[in-house]
Amino acid sequence: MWAAAGAVGLGFLVALEIAARHYGVPGPITTQAREVIFAPRSAPLLYGSMALMMVVLTWRQRFIAAGAAIAIDLVFFLVRWGVGAEQMPGNGPLLVVLAHVVVALTRRTGRDRVLLLKGVGLALLLVAGRKTGYTWLMITSKTRPTVLDQYVATADHALGNPSWVVGRIVEATGSVGAHVLDWVYIQLAVAAIVVAVYQLRNVAADRRFPGHHLVRTFLVIGLLGPGIYMIYPVVGPIFAYGADGGHWAVANLWPHTPPALTTPQPMPFDEVTPRNCMPSLHTAWATAIFIHSRKGPLALRLLGVFWLVTTLGATLGFGYHYGADIIAGVVFTLTIEAALRALDRGWDRRGVLLVGHGTVVFAALLASYRYLPVEMAGLPWLYGPLLVLATGSVVYGYVRTTRHWDRQPTAVRVPEQRREPQPERV
Repeated sequence: MWAAAGAVGLGFLVALEIAARHYGVPGPITTQAREVIFAPRSAPLLYGSMALMMVVLTWRQRFIAAGAAIAIDLVFFLVRWGVGAEQMPGNGPLLVVLAHVVVALTRRTGRDRVLLLKGVGLALLLVAGRKTGYTWLMITSKTRPTVLDQYVATADHALGNPSWVVGRIVEATGSVGAHVLDWVYIQLAVAAIVVAVYQLRNVAADRRFPGHHLVRTFLVIGLLGPGIYMIYPVVGPIFAYGADGGHWAVANLWPHTPPALTTPQPMPFDEVTPRNCMPSLHTAWATAIFIHSRKGPLALRLLGVFWLVTTLGATLGFGYHYGADIIAGVVFTLTIEAALRALDRGWDRRGVLLVGHGTVVFAALLASYRYLPVEMAGLPWLYGPLLVLATGSVVYGYVRTTRHWDRQPTAVRVPEQRREPQPERV
């Protein structure tokens, strides 16, 4: 299974690399290879990825790996300072992770080799996922010349135009509130790594990974979400109705003046701005962090609540998303999380119904935003509660089903014993 997943992942990266080169920009493989020598884009992500890899190591090996990463970064810092190059740490942890591939192949055997390769693969998957996301965003801007913001903005009247409301609140908090929300928004992966490291803290002792953890959900969200971007391209209120959209914007209305109720239509937009609004993947990832932090200690649970609330504030308050994107992102995450948990413990009737219900609700949300926005805006007292109830039904179904699963121990699959071959008669 791991070999098949690796082959599919490599093929996907190669395809994205070819697509990116077609548009004249480097793809995920090239940008990742450059970070072995040149200044990386995100040091916290690379150090966090190394932390994920280190869950398979002993404490002594962890200290050696962390020390080696810091020492390598110091050498890179001195060299770049001497030649006047751009400074950004992160080469050290990436090189340490890659070095463990060599260690696994040359110094490990059997289950120890497989476990170390899984740890390295987990770290590299998280890094590759970020690079893949950048390439996907570029592809959406190049291949979708028109966007559907007018439809979503019209449907958002049923929810009270939350992006405009939160945008004014963030504006009133001044630079302090904006800087806090911006940092939380950018460092979402760091919070995910903190929760994931807690979940995987016993891997080194147990010599195996748990059946389900946050990284799986994180990666599946990042894999499926961009496909929805291609189906439903939306740039967000700050671009479609704000100053950041330039002459492509309908008008400079965000966040003080909600758009007037008119008949929506597809609108052309530039070839630079990503069509990455529907659904809100930042909301989806923050929801996943919240869900997986529930079984941790108090500090971890508070972290999950803080990151969810502040991420919602940032996505709406900076004008990156509409309210309709937010509830679609919540349903999207709960459906994926339910499917992964059902896959891990074995599909049953409750799991099938929950995943089916979430899929139907998510599809209904997208269809209603596209084909019923005028009706939704005209009757907000009806459609607003319906949207909230539809989302709430998925939340309720998820909580009820997972509590039932938690009360029932997962069946452990024990492989059948092989019979010894019959000895030859002499």
